[in-house]
Amino acid sequence: MQSLVITKIDLNKLFIPLKEPFIISLGPLYNAESVIVKIETNTGITGWGECSPFMSINGESADTGLVVGRYFEKALLGTDPLAIGDRIADMDRIIYGNKSIKSAFDMALYDIAAKHAGQPLYRFLGGKKDKEIATDYTVSVGAPEKMAADALKIKEQGFPVIKVKIGKGGAQDVERIRAIRAAVGNEIPLRVDANQGWSKEEAIETLKALAPFNIQHCEEPIPRWQFTELPDIKAQSPILMMADESCCDQHDVQRLIKMGACDRINIKLGKSGGIYNALEMIRLAEAAGMEIQIGAFLESRLAMTAFAHLALCSPNIVYFDFDTALMFSEDPVTGGMVYKEKGVIEVPDAPGIGAVIKEDFLKPA
Repeated sequence: MQSLVITKIDLNKLFIPLKEPFIISLGPLYNAESVIVKIETNTGITGWGECSPFMSINGESADTGLVVGRYFEKALLGTDPLAIGDRIADMDRIIYGNKSIKSAFDMALYDIAAKHAGQPLYRFLGGKKDKEIATDYTVSVGAPEKMAADALKIKEQGFPVIKVKIGKGGAQDVERIRAIRAAVGNEIPLRVDANQGWSKEEAIETLKALAPFNIQHCEEPIPRWQFTELPDIKAQSPILMMADESCCDQHDVQRLIKMGACDRINIKLGKSGGIYNALEMIRLAEAAGMEIQIGAFLESRLAMTAFAHLALCSPNIVYFDFDTALMFSEDPVTGGMVYKEKGVIEVPDAPGIGAVIKEDFLKPA
């Protein structure tokens, strides 16, 4: 059998306006900006990857990703794309961090490897379709009455869970959740995400005040550099704690588990550096008996499909946050996962990820 060799790498910028601003405690977002990585091989197999850098979380932008991606292009041309661990090591030797752009290359390599094996990505990763994936849908932080109206629309559309962005003043956040519960009732679960918006004392006080409102979990209550305070918050909180911004890679998971800092973790490929590291994060969480959420930044259905494949790879992955591609004003993807009624997601069975970017949306860097 002919050996695979990387023969060409294309880097493109993807820019899609959102239907309306997406507002979190870290600020408003108006557009989705991604880097698309396309890796070609000598056998005709092509891999696609995507990242959506989030400047205030992973310290990258689409523009910096394109620059760093050129370094990776030089290093990876002529190498074996199936030796994914070696390729990750190549990128890590070139530059520290920059995990968002690394994740796009990682994703394209896994797309190639799964296609080469003739398997959909989830099966290549050892997963199977043994559970239903249904995404939540997110309410942006804002005035209580606007958030309540948005939450009611989400409920009426049949989504199984409502995710609520808070973290803009603990007392006000309680009123936001109170207004949402008044609008949607108490049965549909709520997830809250403070995006590092509270102080430690404010977090404890707010979480106690939110106890009556049927909250599944709270993501990242305090600034991530204060992670040593998380065990104390967890001990006093009546609501389960999920680590997000403080949980970027397998080293963070190890530390958080050892500290007893959280009940659950949120894995995003743009934080972990890709699937290769995410799989180690999953193994650590499984060993600790910890539940996992697979989340997203502002990626298109290309990367979102890869996330959905990954979500089928462990029984501990039980929470799914794949809604942001629904916020795009245009869909730049051919193939890929399908959003069905009530937030249910259908994962493709084509070899690899099963999704590509339409040529009209690709803008060479």
